[in-house]
Amino acid sequence: MIFITVSSVHGQSAKVDSAGISDSVRLRELNGVVVSASRKSENILKAPVSIEKLGPDEIRSSAQPSFFDAIENLKGLQVISPSLGFKVINARGFTNTTNVRFVQMVDGLDIQAPHIGAPMANALGPGDLDIVTVEVVPGSASALYGMNAINGTANFITKDPFETRGLSFQQKTGVNHLGDAERRPAAFTETSLRWASAYHEKFAFKVNGTCTQGYDWYANNLADLNPNANISTNLTGNGNPGADRVNIYADESSNRRTITLDGRQYVVSRTGYAEKEMASYHLQNFKGDASLYYRLGQDATLSYTFRIAHSNTIYQRTNRFRLDNYITSQHSLVLKSKSIQLRAYVNRENTGDSYNIRSMAENVERSFKSDNTWFSDFSFRFNELAVNGVGVPKAMSDARAYADMGRPQPNSPQANDLIARLRDINNWDQGAALRVRASMYHAEFQHSLTDGLLRTLNNRHQLSIMYGLDFRDYVVVPDGNYFINPVHDGKNLTYWKTGGFIQATKMLFHQKLKLDAVLRVDKNQYFPAKLNPRLAAVYSPHPEHNIRLAVQQGYRFPSLFEAFSNINSGGVRRVGGLPVMSNGIFENSFLRSSIDAFQAANTTDINNNSLTLSQALQKNQGLLRRNNYTYLKPEEIRGVEAGYRASLLENKLSLDVDFYYNVYRNLMAQVDANIPRNPSPDSILFSLNNRQDQNRYRLWTNSRTVSYNYGSSLGISWTLPGNFRAGGNITVARLARKSQNDGLEDGFNTPSFIYNLSFANPAVVSHVGFGINYRWQSSYLWQSSLATGTVPAYGSLDAQVQYSFTHSNLNVKVGATNLLNSYYLSFIGGPAIGGFYYTTITMHVL
Repeated sequence: MIFITVSSVHGQSAKVDSAGISDSVRLRELNGVVVSASRKSENILKAPVSIEKLGPDEIRSSAQPSFFDAIENLKGLQVISPSLGFKVINARGFTNTTNVRFVQMVDGLDIQAPHIGAPMANALGPGDLDIVTVEVVPGSASALYGMNAINGTANFITKDPFETRGLSFQQKTGVNHLGDAERRPAAFTETSLRWASAYHEKFAFKVNGTCTQGYDWYANNLADLNPNANISTNLTGNGNPGADRVNIYADESSNRRTITLDGRQYVVSRTGYAEKEMASYHLQNFKGDASLYYRLGQDATLSYTFRIAHSNTIYQRTNRFRLDNYITSQHSLVLKSKSIQLRAYVNRENTGDSYNIRSMAENVERSFKSDNTWFSDFSFRFNELAVNGVGVPKAMSDARAYADMGRPQPNSPQANDLIARLRDINNWDQGAALRVRASMYHAEFQHSLTDGLLRTLNNRHQLSIMYGLDFRDYVVVPDGNYFINPVHDGKNLTYWKTGGFIQATKMLFHQKLKLDAVLRVDKNQYFPAKLNPRLAAVYSPHPEHNIRLAVQQGYRFPSLFEAFSNINSGGVRRVGGLPVMSNGIFENSFLRSSIDAFQAANTTDINNNSLTLSQALQKNQGLLRRNNYTYLKPEEIRGVEAGYRASLLENKLSLDVDFYYNVYRNLMAQVDANIPRNPSPDSILFSLNNRQDQNRYRLWTNSRTVSYNYGSSLGISWTLPGNFRAGGNITVARLARKSQNDGLEDGFNTPSFIYNLSFANPAVVSHVGFGINYRWQSSYLWQSSLATGTVPAYGSLDAQVQYSFTHSNLNVKVGATNLLNSYYLSFIGGPAIGGFYYTTITMHVL
């Protein structure tokens, strides 16, 4: 290890290595201390649940370009990439592109974007110059961290300016899109700065800033999600006029009709636009933070931190969005002592000039012709050609060209002007603007009684007791499109929850047995109180051998979007699942899946069985199903996990293995349901056969399916002679079975197998280190509202080599992710990800 000396203003010094890590931080790292498993410091070997740690050595040796990217190589985790600037972490199944089941924190503060209910990747998180360690708890952590942590938590722990001082600079320069058919190679740049200092050992500050620019990966999957739309007329493949291609927008179900042409019925979609034609892939993010620290005493510190991020990138929820001038921020005040922690913070979100890419495509299409006019023109031209003996495939192609006459061409001045105008219209029936302003106010108090008032309990009886309380309130400014206030029109929408926990830990049998019990209660504004208990035991027959077992239950309340959304997109209103939002819709609607089956059967009978429309309606009405779902309830998980963690061969070999089994109930999902505009007995069947004669909804509700999943992970790390380090991990996740399967539950969306293999040496020769990692995951089924399909298996080889200059405090790292440039998808609907090649220069100026 290379060391330099940093001097304080009083001549005191702290020993710091070439990565800017102080001795005191390094000592904690070597001792394997974690805080996230129990909300208190403890040896990682004795943690009561599975916990993964990414320390300074692992971050520096990683071939990934940032600490956040390196999380993907940890055991038990899955990371998907909706864009280059937006990655999503999950553990143990039920992944989606906005993961409201996984909590992401910085120094214990939740950094979620309020209206989304989940973090915007690491947009508001720390940069590489300020990170010390990452701690991840894979699996439910609701007992300690509240209702949203049913799939896990990640805590990013930053540097203390009292311990790590000085001026640091980092420059990353890279290139991607090599060998990409979509575009030429593109440059990537990221500049970071950190400055920290302390005075009289009482006052300290730190300032961080990062500016990133690049060009995002392209999402241009042209697979057809509706391949059987015209199978009864043998129009399939590229000849399917009713195609719904994954990353073409404005050809979805709300943009197609069943029309009668030359006496037969065909399903026809509007032409649509590719994502790359409706949105810029330019990536530009800026984030910064400033902190002030004041030591009130030997063991007490008061700190204030302000974080802000300005993002221009691609984001994905149900649809994909272009975020422009998207701003998130956080003000926090934290008081820490040996026994008390008090945190108060507010997160703010302003979506700026962002827009919905699908709504943009739909309204660009409709800007030159309404749907009625377009389909009328299509029908007129097809029938005209058919009368003259033109074959069906040719007539379909020519009819589309005729109906598309005057259509704005991609990237033309006309199309660009439309995009500029529509992105500012906050009504998705006419425009595409995303205009949300939301805040999240949070306060929490944590008190370790046995580190203060009841210290004798710990000293005499080896019993520790801790309790905590918290309150959270979401405040949204109604915009009339995305959110309304259904209770008090004209006033801000509020949505609060409160909770608390008590935790007791007892050591027995000469500290060989550790028992830990947590009981948490949470209350939401619209739901009764829920209990989240956890019981855990750690048995250590020898300090290096530790066996753990935990049983827990967790709940999740609906996020803001799930509870209160009120969006009309493509003629479908997406409505929150609380009774104040969707009263009367559940009771009077029919399931869209049954309506689709009803319409398809009618088309087949008219085309192939020579039935009249009335005859087909009467024959197939039994396919229709009333909506039997209802208003939202909290999700529930019950789980058990066991594990073994060991440090062997004089700490040269570490081993960690875990097993878990979970039962999920009331998983929140969306159901499509339509209400006929004419419900009279004589007209209802005709109305349900005509999509334009229905009010269409997508409702947040709960699946009746009970889902059982199990899994295991194994991680091994071995320090070899010559400071070589070899490691590997494998993660297994299975959806074991389902009962009462209704097909509505959120997609499991998780590979059965993921493994990582790594080999590194921080100093293979003087000043030179390297790291190699190979990651592979199996194919898996991806299910979402945007697209469903099988994600192919893929592997990615990452590598880096670096040189540390002793006297200039300079480190140069050259690396690549997906070194072999084999493009892959991390999920269906997302971008194709290729090789990323970079150089990182880091300098610590004293």
